[in-house]
Amino acid sequence: MSNVILKMMRIFKLLCAVLVLGVAVALTSCESAAPVSSIITVENGQFMRDGKPYYFVGTNFWYGAILGSEGEGGNRERLCKELDFMKANGIDNLRVLIGGEGENGLLGKIEPNLQPKPGEYNDEVLAGLDYLLMELGKRRMTAVLYFNNAWEWSGGYTQYVAWANNTPVLVPRVDGWFSYNTFAGEFVRNERAKELFYNHVRYIVTRTNRYTGVKYIDDPAIFSWQISNEPRAFSSKEQDNKEAFAEWLATSAKLIRELDPNHMISTGSEGYYGCEWDMDLCEKIHAIEEISYINCHVWPYNWKWLRGDHMKEDLQKSCENTEEYINMHLELANKINKPLVVEEFGMPRDDMDFRKRSGVECRDAYYKFVFAMIEKDAAAGGKFAGCNFWSWGGYAVTNVEDHEYWAKGDDYTGDPAQEQQGLNSIFVEDDSTMEIIRSTNCRLGNIE
Repeated sequence: MSNVILKMMRIFKLLCAVLVLGVAVALTSCESAAPVSSIITVENGQFMRDGKPYYFVGTNFWYGAILGSEGEGGNRERLCKELDFMKANGIDNLRVLIGGEGENGLLGKIEPNLQPKPGEYNDEVLAGLDYLLMELGKRRMTAVLYFNNAWEWSGGYTQYVAWANNTPVLVPRVDGWFSYNTFAGEFVRNERAKELFYNHVRYIVTRTNRYTGVKYIDDPAIFSWQISNEPRAFSSKEQDNKEAFAEWLATSAKLIRELDPNHMISTGSEGYYGCEWDMDLCEKIHAIEEISYINCHVWPYNWKWLRGDHMKEDLQKSCENTEEYINMHLELANKINKPLVVEEFGMPRDDMDFRKRSGVECRDAYYKFVFAMIEKDAAAGGKFAGCNFWSWGGYAVTNVEDHEYWAKGDDYTGDPAQEQQGLNSIFVEDDSTMEIIRSTNCRLGNIE
């Protein structure tokens, strides 16, 4: 064999070796750029993600499943655009409503509903939930999925009671808050209403995602199952209601754990306020073995710490009360060795002006205050693990000059149908607020 041929064969072998090595390097780079996520867990009072402590600034995105639908209210292009923007700013933990219950057309109620009648499901909304989880998984984002709601804007408590008793559902702005609270308070004592709820839990938790083929119980895109949005006993006097309330949460948590051995479970509670101003009850529901972490919500305006026409004057008091309220729950977190998430807090736009580009000076100062508490705990390895601000408005187009409340056909904002649109929403145009969120998540290590 000639020297020329031998030389050519050596060159060919060398080229093949280089090509194989290049493919191997490329595969390794690809894998390292997009590692497979693991389900987030709790270890020794801390959230652990891929073997590391996890602290976060997330948001509330209650309409995510509706936006993921191809039916009424759906807009998958907007959904993906929203998720990309959130991810770029380190917002990777979203609190999402699984779906509403009951009929359409009620005052102050979102549409479309997932469960128009007991056990009857709107498959377009279910597809939206599947699609949302698929898109979250692509971006290494997660969702807290809540099943129920103590408030009327998605059906929830009163819809289950109405179904169980075969009576009309009550609407607070029509029937009054006293009547609503009494009606809602029956939920935790009504065995039929609770059984309808448990059936819903069974149906959702045991689902398999139609787009990914992944069972919900195995999906890393689910951060935790949440029993309800702001569950309450709705009675500070009747001890029986408190006991029934705690028992319902315990039964729900046990049911979810039986169905799903993998994911965390949470209450969705406001904490002290949502437990009828009873810290013992707050401890009782969060000490339930299957409950993975502590929730509390903080609402300076709703709780009268801050007046809409004196926001700047009342801001300092609001911050002081917020710190005291969070610290109450941090004490509990340390006592029972579970993380704390302030999963709802908000601040209206300055002077209660709901238009985009209106001032947000008070909001920015308040957000900085809350985020600083998380950063301090993160630096010390503490229990204040994260927060979800209320709420994400993103790219929504609002019509507040024409009408303040949501109307059919409007874009979804972070403000549900019973609230003025723009009241607490964060839009992409809110540059100063977004910079605070982005820089905080950067320091927490959540921007890749």
